[in-house]
Amino acid sequence: MELVFCTNNQHKIQEVSAIMGPHFHFLKLKDVHFFDDIPEPFDTLEANAAIKANTVYFFCNKNCFAEDTGLFIEEINGEPGVFSARYAGEPVDSMKNIEKVLRKMDGIANRRAFFKTVITLVMPQGEWQFEGVCHGQISTEISGLDGFGYDPIFIPDGYDITFANMLPEIKNGISHRKKAFDAFADFLLKCKL
Repeated sequence: MELVFCTNNQHKIQEVSAIMGPHFHFLKLKDVHFFDDIPEPFDTLEANAAIKANTVYFFCNKNCFAEDTGLFIEEINGEPGVFSARYAGEPVDSMKNIEKVLRKMDGIANRRAFFKTVITLVMPQGEWQFEGVCHGQISTEISGLDGFGYDPIFIPDGYDITFANMLPEIKNGISHRKKAFDAFADFLLKCKL
């Protein structure tokens, strides 16, 4: 099945391709000649994923999926949440985002947090959403070189290292994105669409 992945984020494309395996072929936005920025004006991951997938679907009339992911930290009212990518402002800068989180968490004992991914799939037959959550905590300092986004400060439950210190195959086996894309792949393989 051919699907358009509604992102320009090469890290996400690589990670999702590794998770999904060879059963699915992804087209990138440039493959369907879509070069516009898609606004993400909503305050939920669900709504932002939906607008991205629907915008591209109506542009190219091909099966499309989009995902939106956020880091939600208990003690700072769920921040950065839906604003995770641009938490420290524009232009997007992962290190500035991380530094802002660490500043806000300075001296806070409760470091509980979770990552959540929401996927929206749009096809002629309808629209579906899938989600995955990974619970953990925020480290007190940056640790690790792999991964992207907040990976250097997120320690998943059951581990004592950050996502950024894990081999990709280990992270991809337990992450929020893995859980969401497992449900997504399972749906695609079972459905008769």
